[in-house]
Amino acid sequence: MAEHCAPTFEGLAKSLGFSCEEAGGLFELRSPLALENWTLPVLETTIILGSILALVWAVIRLRRHGDPTNLVLWFGATAYLFVIEPPLYFPAAFGISEHVDTMFAHNVFTVDFLWGRLPLYIVAIYPFMATIAYELVRMLGVFRYGALAGATCVGFVHHAFYEIFDQIGPQLRWWEWTTDNPLNQPMFDSVPLPSVVVFAALWPMSLAFCVYRFVGRRVDAGEQFTGVQLVWRTLVIGLAASAGTFILPLPATVLGAGSTTVRGVIYALELIVLSAVAVWLMYRQWSRLRQPGNTEPRYDNAFVRVYAAVYLVVFAVLWATALPDFFNAKNGITENGDPIGNLWYTLACFAVGILSVAAVSFRPATGSHDAGLTPALAGGDS
Repeated sequence: MAEHCAPTFEGLAKSLGFSCEEAGGLFELRSPLALENWTLPVLETTIILGSILALVWAVIRLRRHGDPTNLVLWFGATAYLFVIEPPLYFPAAFGISEHVDTMFAHNVFTVDFLWGRLPLYIVAIYPFMATIAYELVRMLGVFRYGALAGATCVGFVHHAFYEIFDQIGPQLRWWEWTTDNPLNQPMFDSVPLPSVVVFAALWPMSLAFCVYRFVGRRVDAGEQFTGVQLVWRTLVIGLAASAGTFILPLPATVLGAGSTTVRGVIYALELIVLSAVAVWLMYRQWSRLRQPGNTEPRYDNAFVRVYAAVYLVVFAVLWATALPDFFNAKNGITENGDPIGNLWYTLACFAVGILSVAAVSFRPATGSHDAGLTPALAGGDS
């Protein structure tokens, strides 16, 4: 697809070790042993397996308990992916090349789509990460305070899990950013700050809000849906979450127009406020659950509790193996010429991830705890 090999993308592709003009077609399969390094197949196996298991669990949840929330969440996140990603890969084809240049390029993986633009693991990571974050917050019971409260916490937890991945990707050559693209400014070490805020925190917040408002709270109230109702609600959720991703960053987009510094400060403030509110809500609910005599039924998702821990262990190993090159880097660049992320920020994200998993794994026992068979309590937002 040489006609869509924009100069910027071609430059990123060559830097990653492949040619845009020779990159497959709609679908390409290659040996995992032929990839850039051993971390690429480990990454895609972890994410793709997790996404498949999340889908299987969502189907089981629907069939056994009549709860379609997880299935709508999974497909809603996938719908969001196909609204957001293609224009970023082919701005010329969508008529936006005068306004949006290539922002990044993925390396080639075992399974790729769209002429080397879209690895299968990227398709999988949207519903996988959304499921992990949403279910951890749902198990903790934060949605009892309403859709916005729960969604804020989902954005916070998703941000932590995502940044563990986001901060190491460029160093391990999973992708490469166009660092001089205005849409990627300001940079936070090797990651654009807009990615840290918008794609790690605000889009999952938007998605979670829509899922809970359109489906989750109604399921908690005992409502049932037909197949047609679930299909159109899922499509609406994908579109509405996309709109939310445009609306939530507007303060930085509008007030920061013309000034990278101002835009960066506002992005950072948005993330700080979201994090502060989420920490307060999650701690408040965690403390409430541990009060003596609290016997309310608890929603549980054993798959998420276990696989979230697996994810953290896998990425701890990936980070540990990357540390020698990280510490030998000069001016933020390794000897191989790859940019490094922010280790301290990543450690903070690991701490949030570990505490989130621990909070739902070591809850005090109650007389009505049912190991995942009882629906979540209805939220206060009805």
